[in-house]
Amino acid sequence: MKGSKAVLELLEGQGVDVIFGYPGGVTIPIYDDLLDSDIHHVLVRHEQCAAHMADGYSRSTGKTGVCLATSGPGATNLVTGVATAYADSSPMMVLTGQVATSMIGNNAFQEADIFSLMMPITKHNYRVLRPNDLPEAIKRGMGIANNGRKGPVHIDLPVDVLNGQIEPSKLNEEFPVPAPFEDLSGVMEAVKILREAERPVLLVGGGARWADASNEVQRLAEILFAPVITTIMAKAIIPEDHPLSLGMLGMHGRECSRRALLEADVVFAIGSRFSDRTIGYDGEMPKDTKIIRLDIDPMEAGKNPRTRVRLVGDARKGLQLVIKGLAQSKGDSAWSKRVKELFDGCVCDIDIDEDPIKPQKAIWELRKALDPDAFVVTEVGQNQMWAAHFMRLKHPNQFLTSGGMGTMGFGFPASLGVKYAYRDKQVVDVAGDGSFQMVFQELATAMSVDLPVVVCLLNNGWLGMVKQWQKLQWGSRYSGTELRNNPDFVKLAQAFGADGVTVTRSSELSDAYKRAFASDVPFVVDIRTDPEEDMLPMLPGGVASNKGTLRKRCRWNKC
Repeated sequence: MKGSKAVLELLEGQGVDVIFGYPGGVTIPIYDDLLDSDIHHVLVRHEQCAAHMADGYSRSTGKTGVCLATSGPGATNLVTGVATAYADSSPMMVLTGQVATSMIGNNAFQEADIFSLMMPITKHNYRVLRPNDLPEAIKRGMGIANNGRKGPVHIDLPVDVLNGQIEPSKLNEEFPVPAPFEDLSGVMEAVKILREAERPVLLVGGGARWADASNEVQRLAEILFAPVITTIMAKAIIPEDHPLSLGMLGMHGRECSRRALLEADVVFAIGSRFSDRTIGYDGEMPKDTKIIRLDIDPMEAGKNPRTRVRLVGDARKGLQLVIKGLAQSKGDSAWSKRVKELFDGCVCDIDIDEDPIKPQKAIWELRKALDPDAFVVTEVGQNQMWAAHFMRLKHPNQFLTSGGMGTMGFGFPASLGVKYAYRDKQVVDVAGDGSFQMVFQELATAMSVDLPVVVCLLNNGWLGMVKQWQKLQWGSRYSGTELRNNPDFVKLAQAFGADGVTVTRSSELSDAYKRAFASDVPFVVDIRTDPEEDMLPMLPGGVASNKGTLRKRCRWNKC
């Protein structure tokens, strides 16, 4: 069997039904065999977007997304998308073409040492030098991508390997991946600390989301009467209308979550990295606060030196053991009353009938237009934080965003990956005018594959988040942040065969969204928002929130 055909048969055997990619000379063997394969190929307009689409497909379905690029610049264009998936622990199979094995290292045409470039941003790397090594690379690579802390795996495929021959029986060989390291021996110690806690808090991150531990998080919260505060990667880990859901913590997090953290005597961190955008500083919490860590990655579970109990393992399994150990609910207490006070007191009135349009109002009207099971994908910047704050969702898989890497341009291609998997669901990309202009060429992909995603474009004519920092911390000295000569985004969409509408008044938002979600083609809602509206609250950089002050509070926020 030809190597290229073996690649596709092996992928099919792993349950792959779609590849997002862009062809080149050395990958023609794969593309030729795709004509006779059951795997569907989505032709993107830029390789970075192939990675983001595979990532969005993976995050929304739980399957392993696959992207494919040719050697040299095709492969290097994937790097940003792969780094994005790696930062957020998203399983992905990254396939790149390579020059013939005899030419590697000779500075051949379109040769790049993509093996070395991918090394720090993938869980594992393969360069296949013989066709007979293809089964191990793909089967074991797929296992590694999904074993333990998930992440992307890269396979470099020289063209002579793709054109070479492999014995078909080799495809039946199995390559098991060892079980990840696990140490849950401290469960009963964690149970004892939680049972004695007077003011427990659950700090939940993306690890709980990937472990599908939403039910366990909610059950534990209800047993302990403990508020759930989250990183942006675990937004809606429990339904956001639940009275114990206080929402996102961090630099742009909710004030009620910050206060709950500072008042807690025990913090149980579940699948959370304690990153600089969430906790940030060792002095963020009082020194006598007890910390319990549960993480599938032993390196993450042991990072904070103040951790009292370190549990290494799957979040769902670990939580089930803790719940079993606790057995019964704590009942009402002074803390449960305080949590209710925090929940009730941190309510924003974002139904703001003002012009120019406030971004909060755009999100408010979007909430009303969405079905309960809709998917919300975001770009990065102010638009991301407004969506994270003000969308109210039921399940964490409904919200997709670039967290650890903060990649502008992630949202629109990722939303296409989601829409490919869920054609019967509403999918909206909450975007800024800066990030959308990095990837709008994928409107052509959306049209060609019939993916009618809605783009909620919060268009303020600036790189808003950077401008906000310049405004609040650099004395309004604006440099390189005004987006002059933006295109007419509606005409731009229509040039691709898509559609759109420009919205300049708050009163026009509702009808615009109705028209967008009724459209059978991709639709851009170009909302001209107030460029002076800041994403608040925001903590000053370099100072722990309990030692500094909030730079400014949201003027509509009761707390």
